[in-house]
Amino acid sequence: MDDERGDGGYVKGERHAGWRAYSGRSLPPNVRALGLVSFLQDVASEMVYPLLPGFLALLGGGPVALGAMESAAEGVLALVKGWAGRASDRAGKRKPFVLWGYGLSAAARPLLALAALPWHVVVLRSGDRFAKGLRTAPRDALIADSTAEEQRGFAFSYHRGLDHLGAAVGPLLAAGVLALAPGRLRLVFALATVPALAGVWVVWRRVREALEAPPAQRVDAAPARAEERVSLPRTLRAPLLAVFLFGLGNASDAFLLLRASQLGMDALGLTLLWSAFHVVKFACSAPSGRLVDRLGPGRPLLVGWTLYAALYLGFAYANSIAVLLALLAVYALYYGLTEGAERKLVTALAGDAGQGTALGAYHLASGAGLFLASLLFGVVWERASARAAFLLGGGLALVATALLAAVLARRVAR
Repeated sequence: MDDERGDGGYVKGERHAGWRAYSGRSLPPNVRALGLVSFLQDVASEMVYPLLPGFLALLGGGPVALGAMESAAEGVLALVKGWAGRASDRAGKRKPFVLWGYGLSAAARPLLALAALPWHVVVLRSGDRFAKGLRTAPRDALIADSTAEEQRGFAFSYHRGLDHLGAAVGPLLAAGVLALAPGRLRLVFALATVPALAGVWVVWRRVREALEAPPAQRVDAAPARAEERVSLPRTLRAPLLAVFLFGLGNASDAFLLLRASQLGMDALGLTLLWSAFHVVKFACSAPSGRLVDRLGPGRPLLVGWTLYAALYLGFAYANSIAVLLALLAVYALYYGLTEGAERKLVTALAGDAGQGTALGAYHLASGAGLFLASLLFGVVWERASARAAFLLGGGLALVATALLAAVLARRVAR
């Protein structure tokens, strides 16, 4: 897609340098509202997430249990994402999927505080991922529906940036609770319900449908045309294979937290580490989105995937907290380079397929890889070593990068 470029996504009044160019003021109200929702939801999620590996260990789970939990969660997430995107195209509505997705996550949050066995945590984590799958592709499609093509890289990156900002705030809140009530992990899990419910309210009150045509026009009145819209174009097949292969090497970041824990970092330190990590991701998101709109998604995506492979090589040999922290700071840049780029590439290649269908297929391919990745990573970690697991992840990322580079080079040549 390097041959398809926008004008940078700037609008009148935002071409000058400075923070205003990245403030999101030019974006549609739906994108800004969904960004706020993601901020609140990630405050809730990341109050919990960095504590889960340690909590699971306290209940008797180890690396394989962690890998099984993340694999089950990602498997559920992938399947539901793929279905929900297509279903939202057929229904002609995005908002109900988004509202129910955030609502179910909020409802499941306090139950984690009652977990007594490792399988309780696995089930609740999977339930939360079901809810995330229900909302993710329809939400991304709603962002695409609401935004002009030349501004989509920035729109997706802006949304992801607020997601990361919430993920920075959440661990700080958790750290505050733990500072006042040391060891009270269950209290943290219960309090995480509050921002999750606030996010549901924002979806209910501020998010609007943005599809161009009612479902009767797109589906009922023209069934042949509807079937054409929900089939994947050939141009997406090879890129989605590359996404799957990359996902296969992209194990859950929970393993980075586990590694930090093994190197001596306590629960409070983990929450602060996770917060700082997401602050850097937030800072990288909007500028990277503008870069994607200027250059097209191909080159930033290839650079980001290559950077990921190199960093996993570094993680394989990191043997101190200081080295791990340095690598994590650079690792945050990978997210900024790839999150908006991947989604913009998919929407650009969607052709006549509905955006929900295309984005659902993207999330399904990515999630299928992630489903296998965490389980594979956990088994290799426990049976061989952490180094072997990280080297495997980096190698698979390099294979995926080579495949995507070949696909994009062939497209440019045509």
